[in-house]
Order: sequence, then structure tokens, then C-alpha cells
Amino acid sequence: MTAFASGERATEWGMLGCEMRAVNHRFLELGLRVPDELRVFEPLLRERVAARVSRGKLDLVMRLRSQGEGNALQVDEDVVEQLGSLAQRLGTRFPQLRVQFTELLQFPGVLQSRGVDAEALQREALALVDAVLDDFIAAREREGRKLAVVIGERAEAIAGIAAEVRTLVPQIRAGQRLKLETRLADLSQPADPGRLEQELVIWLQKLDVDEELDRLDSHLSELRRVLKQSEPVGRRLDFLLQEFNREANTLGSKSVDARTSNAAVELKVLIDQIREQIQNIE
Repeated sequence: MTAFASGERATEWGMLGCEMRAVNHRFLELGLRVPDELRVFEPLLRERVAARVSRGKLDLVMRLRSQGEGNALQVDEDVVEQLGSLAQRLGTRFPQLRVQFTELLQFPGVLQSRGVDAEALQREALALVDAVLDDFIAAREREGRKLAVVIGERAEAIAGIAAEVRTLVPQIRAGQRLKLETRLADLSQPADPGRLEQELVIWLQKLDVDEELDRLDSHLSELRRVLKQSEPVGRRLDFLLQEFNREANTLGSKSVDARTSNAAVELKVLIDQIREQIQNIE
């Protein structure tokens, strides 16, 4: 399910920012982008998110914008000295080797931020992540409620079609019986009434869709129940839609009347519309 949330938190080392955005995914796929000062906390951040989010392709971005002199950068002269010695040794072997000053500053460990309390920064970062997670989950829940309404409307449309087919079934049976009797009446030899009745019963049984309609009603009841649950329901809905689709296919294959054939097509259209919606559900 798509969602976005962001927040900021003022710290003594600067303004700490956090953004979370996600799209639907069958599992939790978490991507992190954090500043160097927070890189050591990545496992904790992953645990924090995974404890509250179970599915989705989620990107978490954190930034630390330094403010004031207390966060002035300093050069680790020991690292620079080691790099200089290494450059001298390699210079005789690679005379064309040139290193720009800006490239040197980008080497890990050359530039450091002063006065960062790792434990305190961790507390600030986790507090911010918790706050953004609250907004993120609330956004998902709002979208989920909207999707549940849309899916519920489609489900009621399916229920209406199933009810309509139930009213058509007796008419279709009577019509098929009359059609068969009319054809037999045109035969030169009269048919055995007992055998005729037996064959008619067998034929009508093959066309019977009461069982499919009963299962549709059962699936609809389960769908309504699932939509009221608070936990992730995407996989459960996906399974239910497979069952819906199976009943619609069987209804279409047994149809001998244009009205029930059209009903089967309408059912499949509604099922596909629900499937498109549940692709956005966590």
C-alpha cells in the first residue's frame, strides 16, 4: 500500500530529518539512506521499522543538517599523514598519479564532525523514526479504509448478480425443458416418457449452478469479514479472489442462456476490479 510520511527533529548537532515512502510489495523490502553519523544505527532502524510494518517496498531516508560551530568539521591528521606517505611510496611507481585536495577530503575518515554523542544521537534518531512511523501507519490505515469501501461496493455488486442469477435459474430450467420437449415432439417415433424424464433430469443436473451460487455467497461473507480486520489482509483477499474467479468460470461454462453468460462476464469484470484494488493493499 502506498504511503508517505516525513518529520524533523532539532538536535544539538543539527536538524535531523526523516522521510518514509512505500509502494505495495508482497514482503517487506526496506531500503535505507542515512548520513555517516547514523550508519552504525542501521540495524536498529531496520528492527524499528520491521516491528511495525510487515509488507511493502519501503524507502527510509534520514538527513542531518549541521548548524552552528559545535558541528564544525575537523580533519583527522593521522589519516591524512598515512595517505600522504602512501602517495609518496606510489609516486615513484606511478609518476602520473595526481590526487586533488577535494578527492582527499572524500576519503572515509578524513573529515569528522566534532562533538557528536553517539548514544544521544541514537535516541533522537529513534524517537524521530517512531514519530514518522506513527504518521506513516496512520496514512496507510486511511488509504486502507478507502480501499475497503471500494472493494465492499464491488462485493455488493457481485452479490446482486448472484441473486439475479438465482431468480433466472428456474426460468432457464423451464425453458430448456420446453425446448427439449418441442424437439422431441417433432420426431417421427414417440419417446418413452420415463426415459425422457430421466435424461432430462441428468441434463438439467449438468447445468445446475446452485452449488456455485452457494459458494459465491460463502465467499462474499468471508470477504466482508476480512475487510473488517485490522491486520494485513492482502494475501487472504488474493486467495478469496481465486475462489471467486473459479465460481465465475464454472457459471460461464454451464451457461446455456445469454443472461447467465452475461452474468458470468460481469462477475469476472468485478473480480478483476477488486484484484486491482488489493494490489494496493498491504
